[in-house]
Amino acid sequence: MILAGDIGGTKVNLALAPSPGEAGSTTELLAMETFPSSTPGGLEAIVTTFLTHYQHLGKPGKACFGIAGPVQDGVCRTTNLPWVVDSRQLALTLGIPKVALLNDLEANAYGINPLESNPDNFLTLSPGIETNGNRAVISAGTGLGQAGISWDGKRHVPFACEGGHSSFAPQTALDMALADYMRWEYGHVSWERVLSGMGIANIYRFLRDTSGRPETREVAQEIDQTNDVGAVVSRWALAAAAGSPRVCPLCTKTMNLFLTYYGSEASNLAVKIMARGGVYIGGGIAVKNLELMKSYTFLDAFLSKGRMRPLLRSFPVKVILNDKAALLGAAWYACNEMV
Repeated sequence: MILAGDIGGTKVNLALAPSPGEAGSTTELLAMETFPSSTPGGLEAIVTTFLTHYQHLGKPGKACFGIAGPVQDGVCRTTNLPWVVDSRQLALTLGIPKVALLNDLEANAYGINPLESNPDNFLTLSPGIETNGNRAVISAGTGLGQAGISWDGKRHVPFACEGGHSSFAPQTALDMALADYMRWEYGHVSWERVLSGMGIANIYRFLRDTSGRPETREVAQEIDQTNDVGAVVSRWALAAAAGSPRVCPLCTKTMNLFLTYYGSEASNLAVKIMARGGVYIGGGIAVKNLELMKSYTFLDAFLSKGRMRPLLRSFPVKVILNDKAALLGAAWYACNEMV
């Protein structure tokens, strides 16, 4: 039995999968449960509770967790949680012989392996030219994750990075004004500050405070009630795109700017690692806003790299639709890479 985990800033997804040689495969998770990341006791308590719920399935012999943060020597100090996760300590506490930690986007990248057996797991935004080669994965959610997948001539090998924390690169006067606006709050303005749930909120507040566009009373009330700016703004923008008579120009402008930045940073990553094998868009924001992602705003920004436009047009661009990609990737890694 294999224990797989996808640990994000807001929730922890855990699953059990069969080991190699057992009935089933790592594309068939045997049990899955979601816990708030704020659960008292941290990851060890969450995993212990989960294993208690499914102890009838047996004790895991291996565990692999994709975790939102840099992993160094089996230890991760999470970026958006006050956790220090040590694979060796987890193995001792949980009584599992082998425990591995992956960056969460690295786990997503490994998840492409089992997902490729079914094309319905992806939505193609640009077909490009299908070929073997390096791949790029970028995922906006609670934070902004990025990973590369190198092609060694025989197989794809994922590698982690922390590109989401590289500096935001303003291109227009509006971008520069946004960067100045956020610098007062954050000091360093990273791409994650504009490409994430908090990024949507940051862009919305900036436009509300500086653009002269009035805030819709209904939107303001929903934000007060839910305290989730990103979800409210994207919902109104989606409704407007679907032809709803109730519109919020401020929300639409926010999401258009967000999509522009998303396309631009996705192509930044793509050209840096020469992602001829494809650019994969993960994370909950893309899936929840598919109609907006399919608009030309994202793709136009992705292709807007001057002389590199023909090259970028040859890169396939796909949205990962399966929200279990990181779990499947962690399970796949435990089966195929952990000795």
